[in-house]
Amino acid sequence: MDRDARILVCGGTGLVGSAIVRRLRAEGFANLLMPGRAELDLTDAAAVDRYFVQTRPHYLFDAAAKVGGILANSTYPADFLRINLAIQLNLVEAAHRHGLRKFLFLGSTCIYPKHAPQPMREEYLLTGPLEETNHAYAVAKIAGIELVRAYRRQYGFSGISLMPTNLYGPGDNYDLQTSHVLPALIRRCYEARVAGAKSVVLWGTGAPRREFLHVDDLADAALFLMRRYDEEQIINVGVGEDIAISDLARLVARIVGYQGAIEFDPSKPDGTPRKLLDVSRLTALGWRARISLEDGIASTYRAFAGSRAAA
Repeated sequence: MDRDARILVCGGTGLVGSAIVRRLRAEGFANLLMPGRAELDLTDAAAVDRYFVQTRPHYLFDAAAKVGGILANSTYPADFLRINLAIQLNLVEAAHRHGLRKFLFLGSTCIYPKHAPQPMREEYLLTGPLEETNHAYAVAKIAGIELVRAYRRQYGFSGISLMPTNLYGPGDNYDLQTSHVLPALIRRCYEARVAGAKSVVLWGTGAPRREFLHVDDLADAALFLMRRYDEEQIINVGVGEDIAISDLARLVARIVGYQGAIEFDPSKPDGTPRKLLDVSRLTALGWRARISLEDGIASTYRAFAGSRAAA
């Protein structure tokens, strides 16, 4: 990738996209295209095609998606399926039609079966039933993977698909109706500390185990793979270690400074029992995550608290 290449980052203002933009700028890439929703509706095929005609990007990082936690996925499954399918189809088709040099698609670990062997290897895709609470989103992401793969086989399309584990970091979504577990924990513990609450009640049993990757590490891996990987097989991006939600909650509470009780409501869904990625393929290529979970949560919390203080 030459430094003057035109690089399109879709979803460039979101958690993942903004981290990719930071990483590219740090590497000296200045010719970046980051259209917001007001400038480009990615669900509009004609608008996407016109944008490619006007800008002629060389590379594309597809970080655009409708995302959310268990509650959002359960409440709006049609939106998660429709919007993500449209975005993926429009971008891949336009990239192919206009001769993009390389396309990077970001998937999700929810593509793997609910009861997949742990840690999850790339070949476990489509080997069992999905987790029901985010079924529509998972199906959309699987369709994106298959779309990139099909265009590679039929047209020689240079596209790769990354499967990042649970992400967090500066610029995360802290809306309790739509956020994922880690930003929700940060907000709830922060608000409980400020309010002097005696306890915080969380969904589920606290037993499920999850893996968390700082978004700046993902951005580093994305640029690494854009430069060095061009195969049909999907590739996992994670840290290779997980933590129980109950232990995560206690870690967040300690970092935030909340000293009340952490309680769980087992009448609420847990989601998938465990999600840990096998990252041996990525490690063999020479990449490893650098940011520890504690350091990453601490820096994320500082950014969150700073935004609250400035509000």
